[in-house]
Amino acid sequence: MSAPEQSAAVRYLVDDVQAAVDFYTTHLGFELRTSAAPAFADVVRGPLRLLLSGPASSGARATPPDAGGPGYNRIHLIVDDLDAEIDRLGGAGLSFRSDLVSGPGGRQILLADPVGNLIELFQPAARPA
Repeated sequence: MSAPEQSAAVRYLVDDVQAAVDFYTTHLGFELRTSAAPAFADVVRGPLRLLLSGPASSGARATPPDAGGPGYNRIHLIVDDLDAEIDRLGGAGLSFRSDLVSGPGGRQILLADPVGNLIELFQPAARPA
């Protein structure tokens, strides 16, 4: 097992690596770290490393056929102004997979990447001073 101080990564299976790279870098502020498209790419946003694995990648080939499809797990991105993000992403032609939901911890909405993997945009509730 790796040392606890090393970063962790999330792997998303995608059907088009370049389309996924374009989506995450254009709309969500990720930076391309490495690319071996069409099989694989690696993008980062702050401490989050997102591995984008196409059908030819070893990560996708290791997935059993009966494993669940996209959408059961999601990455969680904290935003400062959720309303502004909804306007910006909607203006770019992206559609959301949920309504805006408010709760005691904050507000959130779900966005999907080109293959349907979910991204939760979350604005924490204001904390009393």
